Amino acid sequence: MRKATLLLATVLSGLVVTSLAHAQQKPQRRASSSKSANTTTYKWVDEKGVTHYGDSVPAQYSQREQTLLNAQGVATEKRVAEMSPAEAAAYAAKQREESRRKQHDMFLVSTYPSVKEIENVRDARLDQIIGQVQAAEAYIASLTTRVDGLKQRSLNFAPYNTKPGARRMPDDLAEEMVRAMSELRTQNSALAVKRKELKSVEEGYEADIKRFKELRTSAAARLNQSTPKQ
Repeated sequence: MRKATLLLATVLSGLVVTSLAHAQQKPQRRASSSKSANTTTYKWVDEKGVTHYGDSVPAQYSQREQTLLNAQGVATEKRVAEMSPAEAAAYAAKQREESRRKQHDMFLVSTYPSVKEIENVRDARLDQIIGQVQAAEAYIASLTTRVDGLKQRSLNFAPYNTKPGARRMPDDLAEEMVRAMSELRTQNSALAVKRKELKSVEEGYEADIKRFKELRTSAAARLNQSTPKQ
């Protein structure tokens, strides 16, 4: 009986030791597994354009753009390369332009149902500006005639009339000439701006029509790809 008791105690003691050993090993395996899952891989490109991977980035490439990958190879973070003030300004401008372009694309596809609709809006806008140009040209022609008449009158007076005893130009005539010539310069400048606007609007709508066609073609291509073949 005593031998049996001793044997049972020995077996139980061995089971306890084995259990403790397994209990000590499990946290280590979990820790190892957790460490593997938390491993971060860095991806960077050298000066020759070659892509590299590693658990750390060499010092000479630390200022370059880097991508952090998790254990499954999925990008979790992207670190933009440090830029000079000029580079940062150029990058910000590029981002703003990209955002503006996307917004304008959204405006085109959500506003116009067809190219014909864009052309109708374009023609209405161009007709409005052309009307303004024509009105400005007519006013400038009138001003030019008025200035020419004032210049002709001024020839009767000094200093334009060099004959001895010629009278000095009246103040009201001189003031009227100054006002008319100033207005003529102002209107010519405004007309030049309006003509530039006309050209800009024409070019803008042509670009919109071209971009609208591209967007419609791209959308149709995506639709065809997503449509299951019979």
